[in-house]
Amino acid sequence: MAVSGGVDSVVLLDMLVKKGDDELIVAHFDHGIRPDSAQDADFVAGLAKKYGLPFETKREELGVGCSEEKARDRRYEFLRGVAEKHGARLVTAHHADDVVETIAINILRGTGWRGLAVLDSDVVRPLTDMTKLEIIDYAQKNKLEWHEDSTNASDDYLRNRVRKQTLGLNNDVKRQLLALWVTQKSLKKQIDDEVSRLVGKGPDYSRYFFTHLDNKTSVEILRGAVGGRLTRPQLAKAIHAIKTSLPSKTFQAGGGVNLRFTSRNFRVELIK
Repeated sequence: MAVSGGVDSVVLLDMLVKKGDDELIVAHFDHGIRPDSAQDADFVAGLAKKYGLPFETKREELGVGCSEEKARDRRYEFLRGVAEKHGARLVTAHHADDVVETIAINILRGTGWRGLAVLDSDVVRPLTDMTKLEIIDYAQKNKLEWHEDSTNASDDYLRNRVRKQTLGLNNDVKRQLLALWVTQKSLKKQIDDEVSRLVGKGPDYSRYFFTHLDNKTSVEILRGAVGGRLTRPQLAKAIHAIKTSLPSKTFQAGGGVNLRFTSRNFRVELIK
């Protein structure tokens, strides 16, 4: 389980320990962005010892100027590595307010419909039906201690700025948004399943088939063929190449994806 030392992960850890259904491994990533981040690592190590759980940690010196995206990517690379090492599932403490914030961030960034089906992956997130206030209430009632991230008050990060705007939403609105989020995830799965059926195993596909699809459908199907590696703009350019490229040409789509053309077909080559 990913434990940052903040109230969310501290509460989830306590809940899972008390539930007692699974063997737990506490994993903590110290990004080295904040001067006091080593204190968080020491605190989480103490929590693991308190509960009698194995502890895995890693520190990197990402630096003060590190972006939110890079810090997140490095953290998840470490966490997934720990999960793979132990044959375990990755569990995080994302809660209802995180879902609302992430949807709001994606809308600000001009997301497509997939950006509304957020936090939808193999990661287990048991707290998505709890609000931040409910989590804090649990922590206080159970006399838990936690560490506050000193960057949470900084407006340098987009999530912090969005959080200030979403704090005013009442619980009824949040519940409605969560219900829509669940529906969106269900629709996403249905669409992905249908795309998988249409796409097949590849790696060769008919150019004729793609030229007779509307743009939205062709983008979704090509996305499935390339394993989700391309952004929407990259997919749009790749669709244009499928329709116009001469035989024997290769189109470098980005994201480690090459399309190699014959007169009738194209082959998807995924580069690791």
